[in-house]
Amino acid sequence: MPLLQLDKIHISFGAQHIVRGVSLQLEAGEIGCLLGPSGCGKTTLLRAIAGFQGLQLGTITMANECVSSPNQLTPPEQRGIGMVFQDFALFPHLTVAENISFGMRKASAAERRARVDELLTRIGLPGYQKRYPHELSGGQQQRIALARALAPKPRLLLLDEPFSSLDAELRERLAVEVRELLKQEQITALLVTHDQQEAFAMADKAGVMYQGELLQWETPYQLYHQPRHQLVADFIGHGVLLQGTVNASGSLASPLGMLEHPSLLTVPDGTPVSFLVRPDDIVPDTNSRLRGRIKARGFRGAHNLYSVQLNSGIEVLTLSPSHEQMNVGDEVGLRPEFDHLVVFAADHCELPGFHDQAPLVRPFTPPVSTAPPAQPVPTSPKAKSA
Repeated sequence: MPLLQLDKIHISFGAQHIVRGVSLQLEAGEIGCLLGPSGCGKTTLLRAIAGFQGLQLGTITMANECVSSPNQLTPPEQRGIGMVFQDFALFPHLTVAENISFGMRKASAAERRARVDELLTRIGLPGYQKRYPHELSGGQQQRIALARALAPKPRLLLLDEPFSSLDAELRERLAVEVRELLKQEQITALLVTHDQQEAFAMADKAGVMYQGELLQWETPYQLYHQPRHQLVADFIGHGVLLQGTVNASGSLASPLGMLEHPSLLTVPDGTPVSFLVRPDDIVPDTNSRLRGRIKARGFRGAHNLYSVQLNSGIEVLTLSPSHEQMNVGDEVGLRPEFDHLVVFAADHCELPGFHDQAPLVRPFTPPVSTAPPAQPVPTSPKAKSA
């Protein structure tokens, strides 16, 4: 039985539709994450789950109990929900111990002290009971805010971009620590963020929202390798969508040459498609006849991320070890290497500028085989691993 279930919920402010037909569920102990650009409705959805926002249609159920519907709105304080906010919202005049125990007013003093000591140990801040928020770093304040939300042992924890004000390295480290803490506490949680790395580090299930709709709700691995919508493919990870035409069984005429992949076996000949190209699908190769010129270079630590403009004018991304540096303006050879080829129907693409590309009936480079011998795969708009 799911601890949290949303069934086709709609939220509107006047004539403006903010959330449209969203359905998802979380099992007890699972951590979920909602990703999406600003204004997509993810924070409004979180407010509705918390009980701060009513519904026009649909239901929200917790442990098989309806807490929200068009005719019902269980108050937030009766839902057993904890919240962690973007700005921490610690009380500056209260000590760390008083902040953490703030929601435990029905517990005895001894129970409050024991719970505070337990949580401070778990978040790596033992002995901080008497300090005040202004004496803590940003990361320490966020840990205290999390401990305060966990102190009453809520059924569900909601986190609204909790790490957005922290630096990148601290965000990544805290995401891992928070996941471990939630698993130790056996707390079901739902996180809202626009940071993919936070989602990948924390979530068992994740979804991408766009203009109020939940486009896909699956594991982070499936979002990355098996996106079911072009906007999911575009939002998750670096990559570009290119056009091509299936012109023989298992062959795709594309700006990268003739590609072959098992996922194309069931696609009829002559079908125009779009396919996803990520940086790790393209390998620099000085011997390749597919050529391009480097337009931009971004340092990523162990790797450089290059934007390369092909002779056709289309730009793709590729990775190369940073100690093998290439310069902007250099000509480079590229070799496609697809482990996962993600294919969509070309006429359904919603990305701006995509239809400016002309589908190719024949490749303009010699055939390039990028896959092992074909094997049967299920008919699906998304590609399976080769």
